Amino acid sequence: MADAWRANGKTPLDRETVLGVVGLPLLECIVRLAPEEPTERHEALRDSYVANWTRKRESGELEEPMYAGALEALDELEKAGWLLGISTGKSRRGLDSVLKTHPLDGRFVTYQTSDVSRGKPHPEMLLSAMDETGADKSATAMIGDTTFDILMARNAGTYAVGVDWGYHPTDELWAAGAHAVISDFGDLPETLNALVRGERP
Repeated sequence: MADAWRANGKTPLDRETVLGVVGLPLLECIVRLAPEEPTERHEALRDSYVANWTRKRESGELEEPMYAGALEALDELEKAGWLLGISTGKSRRGLDSVLKTHPLDGRFVTYQTSDVSRGKPHPEMLLSAMDETGADKSATAMIGDTTFDILMARNAGTYAVGVDWGYHPTDELWAAGAHAVISDFGDLPETLNALVRGERP
């Protein structure tokens, strides 16, 4: 984002401000970060962002590591019979790039991205995921690290589980309506089971 701002003659914003919009579709992020700019400037900033992102990915500069415990948690959830899906503010191309980088191929039964569905916090991605898989909202949870994830889940009528190691502070996740907030991926399976049983995690 800083590269995009510089490419368009603008002073880059501070990191905390930029992280505050992570999770939204890219163009909406830019509109929120530069509300004073006209539409054509928003589009120019978006195009610069995409160009810089692509350059960094192709040159090997871009790193998107997995959080500790993520694969183990996915293994446990799969063994317990949970259907796994992705709802992300990324485009499908961006998501595919991440999936190729990590041992995640074949783990997910539905992929919802911002270029085929309305972005968070609108519930369309979660509603589409449930339609595709036949899942019932009473046994569905969105796990995320932003308030937009939590709000999307609440708007869709599913459980909302926040994680405290991501982009938005824990108190904001609770304020957005999280049913639970975890501090370790290892806590996720039992947290989900407790929610479905109607218990407080």
